[in-house]
Amino acid sequence: MFTPAYNRAHTIGRTYESLLRQTCKDFEWLVIDDGSSDNTEELVRGWIAENRIPIRYIKQQNQGMHGAHNTAYRNITTELNTCIDSDDFMPDDAVEKIVRFWKKNGSDRYAGFVALDQTEDGSIIGSRFPDDMKETTLQGYYASGGSGDKKLVYRTEVIKRYPEYPLFEGERYVGLAYKYMLIDRDYKLLTLNESLVTVEYQLDGSSYNMYSQYWKNPKGFSFFRKTEMECAPTLRRRFVSCVHYVATSIIAGNNRFVQESPKKLLTLLACPAGFLWYLQIRRKVKAKAKMNFR
Repeated sequence: MFTPAYNRAHTIGRTYESLLRQTCKDFEWLVIDDGSSDNTEELVRGWIAENRIPIRYIKQQNQGMHGAHNTAYRNITTELNTCIDSDDFMPDDAVEKIVRFWKKNGSDRYAGFVALDQTEDGSIIGSRFPDDMKETTLQGYYASGGSGDKKLVYRTEVIKRYPEYPLFEGERYVGLAYKYMLIDRDYKLLTLNESLVTVEYQLDGSSYNMYSQYWKNPKGFSFFRKTEMECAPTLRRRFVSCVHYVATSIIAGNNRFVQESPKKLLTLLACPAGFLWYLQIRRKVKAKAKMNFR
């Protein structure tokens, strides 16, 4: 398993403690320090010296979450991998569940499996998998009415086959689902209706700052939406992707966005809604800036 970390010294200790409590020790923890300026490095090197669980530590210049994932995938050597964010932690039997489930059900037919996330009070985030849904694609699950963040466990051999997340100068965000969409076209995922991670959303995390992310990383978002136009399972989702693509292209100052779109006609039809979405993003970002200034 791997953990991207950026200035999370105040939370990553909880992640580490949860790994110490695992009932199954058949794992390695890879920590990708994405340019932290706090004492994350000091903490992790201290844990390595303790030698209680296998830990590898890699520090890089700040590239954003997707850049940390690129580095992780280059360096993972285990059969399976999953990302445990530096503000999350695992139930004591999570690794045991992963190993047991894959030994019983896994095969080369599948890219891996998808399981549940939970909050600290044990509530499942979003919806469970229907009892008759033994396998799915990630997009297929959401298209069928599924909701909420899920925990992905991929075969390392599979995820290494697909292109890395692109890095755009001056930007720090490309949606992680870029790779997952590509994998969905070739493989299905098994489903595990059990929680593997306890999630706590941070106020300075991406989930709480999406409008600012749109504004600061328009090229990354435009790239992601172009991929989604081609991979989305429904016309409605492809149109929504075009709306977002138009908005972020305007933010990026890209006047060639229609020519560069893989769905040119749909993009043209999405222009009015995309412009309105651009205005909404701009309004939200300005409102937040005024609030912070006060």
